[in-house]
Amino acid sequence: MDLFSRHAEPMTAEALADTRVVVVNGARQVGKSTLAELIAARSPGARELYLDDRAVRAAAESDPSAFVRHDGLLMIDEIQRVPELLLAIKREVDRDKSPGRFLLTGSARLLGLRDLPDALPGRAETIELWPLSQGEIDSAPDGFVDAVFRLDGHIRMLPSTLTKRDYVARALRGGYPEAVRRDPGRRRARFFDSYVTDLVTRDVQQISDIHRPAEMRRLLSVVAARMATLAVAESIASDVAMPRQTLSRYLDLLELVFVIKRIPAWSSNLTTRAISTPKLIVTDSGLGGRLIGMSEERAKDPTAPVGPLLENFAIGEVARQLTWTEEPVQLFHYRDRDKVEVDMVLEHASGTVIGLEVKAAETVRAEDFRGLRHLANRLGDRLRAGIVLYAGEQQLAFGDRLAAFPISALWTTAS
Repeated sequence: MDLFSRHAEPMTAEALADTRVVVVNGARQVGKSTLAELIAARSPGARELYLDDRAVRAAAESDPSAFVRHDGLLMIDEIQRVPELLLAIKREVDRDKSPGRFLLTGSARLLGLRDLPDALPGRAETIELWPLSQGEIDSAPDGFVDAVFRLDGHIRMLPSTLTKRDYVARALRGGYPEAVRRDPGRRRARFFDSYVTDLVTRDVQQISDIHRPAEMRRLLSVVAARMATLAVAESIASDVAMPRQTLSRYLDLLELVFVIKRIPAWSSNLTTRAISTPKLIVTDSGLGGRLIGMSEERAKDPTAPVGPLLENFAIGEVARQLTWTEEPVQLFHYRDRDKVEVDMVLEHASGTVIGLEVKAAETVRAEDFRGLRHLANRLGDRLRAGIVLYAGEQQLAFGDRLAAFPISALWTTAS
């Protein structure tokens, strides 16, 4: 079985060199265990423990302190299965402050788990592992975010050979390694269907009391149908006939297990009409596509929601890159009360901004830059570049600091 080279692998090894505990956190089936096993295999004397094994889990629950006592690197997979271990790990690394003591993996954001003990403050580094990026699949650079800030948006790239149909196929493939390896069609669809079943009946149940799993399934479909749109709680609650308080809890759970991500709204004292509602994406566009019944054949229909699918796909690629970029950058979206919007706003710690719009068309029009021009007029030199990512081939200039790039620039650009 092919192994994909992950950007997180050198980051994890680097963290273990000077940090007592390293946590690789991410959704189920994204390759956390594989990554941890590769690291452990290169560490002499390392021991691997898997909490999905019932006997191993019973030993951990029976005597957490003895379970975590080990000289050298101890890798514990799916740590959220026995969160009591974290307190024992804390005591152990306080006793021996050597770096590289523990490598933990988890399928939920540990700080969000209910009844979680003190989660290793000052002793641990967390590395977030997303589904595979396009660069990891293609062995491409994945350096767009660093490049646009280092080069003030003045990137030069070769024309793309990808068409709109190619981008749709990539979006529907998603980034779970098992889905990427399977042929499109029935086998890949079976993977996504099983994934949803396991998510609802196992992962969510492990961290919360969900008495009506059918409600969670229905919510997943509604959320997927709203991918890359504003997460208006009242409207979603109405669609699923769910009380607002219950909806809020369920959305938090879906974010906790890395199925969705809410992109915060961006505002500035120069843009006081901005709204504060976050934008919602499904972290894997292939899963999102399956939940709404999208296929490559259906995508040929002019009424198919290809635009939101490709926007979700592009935002997901940028969000992945932010887990390994050198530049300190945060991801937002922008929309104001006049419905002027920009799909992505990347803000550097220095205060400079890159605006990104995503268009599913193979051609670009001047009006596609409306939101980006709006930001440029209000931010002045703070806006380094406004870029429309589209499904065409060429890099095109549209005025001062404004340009159109093929969507593939996200992963083919070197930092």
